[in-house]
Parts: sequence; C-alpha cells; structure tokens
Amino acid sequence: MHSNMTHLHYRNKRMMVFIMGLVMGMVGLAYASVPLYQLFCKVTGYGGTTQVSLEAPGGAAGAIVRDVRFNASTMPDLKWHFAGPQTPVSVMPGEEVLIHYTATNLSDVSTTGTSTFNVTPFKAGSYFMKIDCFCFEEQTLQPGETVKMPVVFYLDPDIDQDINTQEVPEITLSYTFFAVENGD
Repeated sequence: MHSNMTHLHYRNKRMMVFIMGLVMGMVGLAYASVPLYQLFCKVTGYGGTTQVSLEAPGGAAGAIVRDVRFNASTMPDLKWHFAGPQTPVSVMPGEEVLIHYTATNLSDVSTTGTSTFNVTPFKAGSYFMKIDCFCFEEQTLQPGETVKMPVVFYLDPDIDQDINTQEVPEITLSYTFFAVENGD
C-alpha cells in the first residue's frame, strides 16, 4: 500500500511541475507576443507595416503609377493639430518622393508625441519603403509651435511583379500620434 501511495504522490508531483511549466511558458509567450508580432510585421509588411530603406532605386520604364493618399490623426490625450498633404501624390515605383505632414501644439505646455503608422491596402505595406520619416523618433513641440515633418519614401518596383498588388491603384499612408508621458 505504501508503494502505491509513493507512486501516486510522485505522479501528482510530476503533473504539478508539468502544469506549472506550461503556465509559465504561456505567460512568457504572452509577454513575447507583441515584440514578436511587431518583428513579423516589420519583416513581412503584414498589417500594412512599411519597410525602411537607404535610397530609392529609380523609376522603371513601364511601371504602374499609383496615387498615394495621406491620413493623419491624434489621440485625445495629445493636444496637437496634425495633418498630412490634402491631395494625393502620383508615384512611379522606384522614384523617391518627399512630402510633409504638419503638426501644431495647441496646448500651453511643451509636449512630446510618438506616432504609429500603416499602409492600406495592407498587401502594399511591404512595398512601401521609407528612407526618412519623422516617425522614426519622438517629436517634441513647444507651446503653439508648428513644424513641418518630412517623409521620404518610394514604392518598391517589385510591387508591379506581385500579382496581388498589380491592380492596386491607390495606397494610403496613415499616421496616428500619441502623447508620450514623462518622456517614457
């Protein structure tokens, strides 16, 4: 009888260690899921995540010209007026384009914001290449200050070779600014 109790106690202890390990593994995956998802989106362009590049390769003959539109929004905790270009820009894949967003601090204190961005349709995100962008760093505006924020980009010429993006006539680049609390 004692042998059965010892064996049962050992099995219960082993099961408890297994369940605790499983729970800790699930908690670890929950913490790692956001950075892993962001890395996945950055590498694949999934979810409209744009790519970063050092320079544009130049336009290609016969490329499909696409219109790029610009959206801008701010979260309510950031007292800024933020706007993008009002008219779309016609873009030939491979050609470098410079546009400016503008931001005005409407508050009476210095504030810092950081932006998130995406491209729609999402399938075009991996072909939207940023060379320079205000979104790479936090932005601090003094009370009442207005700044022009540059974005230098191009469309990867491979966009014309992808059967899923050949029929995309228009792309929208969207930014949303959030307040950064206490320099965090």
